Amino acid sequence: MQLVLLCLVMLKLTPAFATTLNDAYGGDPGCPLGSGIYRYTCPEAEAIIFYWVEQAVAEDSRMAASLLRLHFHDCFVNGCDASVLLDDTQDFVGEKTAGPNLNSLRGFEVIDKIKYELELICPHTVSCADILATAARDSVLLSGGPIWEMQMGRKDSITGSKDAANNNIPGPNSTVDVLVAKFENVGLTLKDMVALSGAHTIGKARCTTFSSRLQSSSDLENIDFISSLQQLCSGADNGNIVAHLDLATPATFDNQYFVNLLSGEGLLPSDQTLVNGNDQTRQIVENYVENPFAFFEDFKHSMLKMGSLGSPSNGQIRRDCRTVN
Repeated sequence: MQLVLLCLVMLKLTPAFATTLNDAYGGDPGCPLGSGIYRYTCPEAEAIIFYWVEQAVAEDSRMAASLLRLHFHDCFVNGCDASVLLDDTQDFVGEKTAGPNLNSLRGFEVIDKIKYELELICPHTVSCADILATAARDSVLLSGGPIWEMQMGRKDSITGSKDAANNNIPGPNSTVDVLVAKFENVGLTLKDMVALSGAHTIGKARCTTFSSRLQSSSDLENIDFISSLQQLCSGADNGNIVAHLDLATPATFDNQYFVNLLSGEGLLPSDQTLVNGNDQTRQIVENYVENPFAFFEDFKHSMLKMGSLGSPSNGQIRRDCRTVN
């Protein structure tokens, strides 16, 4: 806990804090991005991003999970290029109205505030994609999770793909085989998939996303847990009712998510299948239950790996994250 508090203080006081973390944590040697990209062009960048994320999470602890999810949904569609932030126009249909995103993604206004201040301080310098990646990292830290050195230098796309968003982003009813296939499609492994699924240790989900859990009658299920979900979602209009992905420590980034899975208390079908649907993923879950440090280490390295997924060669630095220049 003292280390987390120290990191919080240094992030506020040291604008180029990512460089300081290099010796302590190291980066991903295979990552095509770099650290300290904005050291001279916009030294305040990370401090500004952290400030606004901290404000947003203080007002709504769920926002940490929302910003982390924004980065995830961005990277799974043609790489981490901020395409998920583009608004639809008369001539363009982006990713915001895709099935996994519509009336589901949150945090766009937080990114807008960050971008607005960065454009005042250092115009046309920090990409929206780098803002998303850094906001996700800071959200994990503010929730009690690990810190890692940011890799910067992403470009913003000038287009998006609703079809790719519909096809590439894993759904809440996915089996292990489907999850593995979708992660491998973007260059991530089965182990990356389990580690990154641990992001569900924070946040909430609507009843409609885990409705199939309510019908389960398997002997493998936690009957009391299923009954509590059935009671929560019993109303006629349950589309807006949400449940904690981790009921025990809902706003704390820890390994409790994996503990829950072994108890049959994974909220989404795509969560519980990590234990019930595959021996290999179950072994990884059991390791994370026994060794929280292993989860933190694997999570941060998988985040670096995901965060390095290709940026467009014809990309730009958007002045407004919602529109192309």
